[in-house]
Amino acid sequence: MRILILTNEYPPHIYGGAGVHVEHLTRELAAIDPEKNHVEVLCFGDQDTIGGSLRVEGIGRVEGIGPSAETTSGPGAAPPLNHLKLLDALGRNLMMTGRARAADVIHCHTWYTHLAGCLLKQTLQAPLALTTHSLEPHRPWKKDQLGTGYHATTWIERTAMENADGVIAVSEAMKRDTQAVYGVDASRIQVIYNGIDVDRFKKIHEPDVPRSYGIDPSLPYVLFVGRVTRQKGILHLVEAIPQIKEGAQVVLCAGAPDTPAIGEAMAAAVDRARARTKNRLIWIPEMVPVPDLIALYSHASLFVCPSVYEPFGIINLEAMACRTPVVAAAVGGIPEVVEHEKTGLLVPFEPIGPENAEPASPERYAADLAETINQLMADPDRLNAMGIAARERVEKMFSWKGIARRTLAFYHALAGGGEGV
Repeated sequence: MRILILTNEYPPHIYGGAGVHVEHLTRELAAIDPEKNHVEVLCFGDQDTIGGSLRVEGIGRVEGIGPSAETTSGPGAAPPLNHLKLLDALGRNLMMTGRARAADVIHCHTWYTHLAGCLLKQTLQAPLALTTHSLEPHRPWKKDQLGTGYHATTWIERTAMENADGVIAVSEAMKRDTQAVYGVDASRIQVIYNGIDVDRFKKIHEPDVPRSYGIDPSLPYVLFVGRVTRQKGILHLVEAIPQIKEGAQVVLCAGAPDTPAIGEAMAAAVDRARARTKNRLIWIPEMVPVPDLIALYSHASLFVCPSVYEPFGIINLEAMACRTPVVAAAVGGIPEVVEHEKTGLLVPFEPIGPENAEPASPERYAADLAETINQLMADPDRLNAMGIAARERVEKMFSWKGIARRTLAFYHALAGGGEGV
């Protein structure tokens, strides 16, 4: 089978869960009978590699998109700056459409490549599959980045959903959301979970790594890893820090702010938290390399995922694979990953409304996060038992090899070479 994967993120340019997903999925797909299956990846960037049955080509920026010095105001003004991300993506989509080779199936990841997927479905006459890593209508904070361009990204996503031959939902929760938001018939949706590289993400003993980041590995610490964005709930966790009992370090691996405004809000919130707690607070604002990240997970007592919207949450799998229990919000697909009372604890979450994932009471949510963290940090034996159970759950349910085989079967069903979707 000739498989065409369209994605924004691909190594070395990865900043979120969708990129991690595509990296591992393509590698495992290419390893399944490489004489028969060939995987071509078109992505945003400068990549240009061929290895076995896997070919990766990056699509760079398209010249002429963006404001010039002469067109910044007046009737002939260039598009607003927050439209540039949208316009850049659309330009690359057109380039993808021109670069793609013949394919038996087209598989798109996130709205960034949906336009190319819809066009190629017609020009290549191949079935189109989408993986729903998130849904634009459930991420209203994206307006901060895209301005009115957000309405265009939502339209693109809706159009792709209407044209797709099949949809992969990364959780049962995402399947329900896809049906509710876009009216996709259940017969066109298959749930295939995200996965984790269990050979790479595993508990290690390298205390010099946390030391290099200013963390004392001999003392317990609570860890957060994620982007500085409203989706990840980082500001709610920072508000909870003064309520965490004395004796625990708090480590925030939090970089790549969505906007300058949220970056400033994060800096101010960290300053307030430091002034109100006796615990040591370490904020690592740069993206941490994966080998170091594995060491930070491994030495942490507890991982916290305060996300207000999370269709799946690969980050929790990374912690669990390193035998670190999780405290997480009971939102989206997280309850399908973190088994309450066995691999961690889930914090109740009541949103303002179905299309606004912010908590109805931010104060209550912060207090609940702190209370749950305190409960587990006071019981080392329970933490240890949960860590062991977490690793066992990951090994049993979230192997990429199995996920790739289920995805390949889905492709064959779409192409008419297998059982129904």
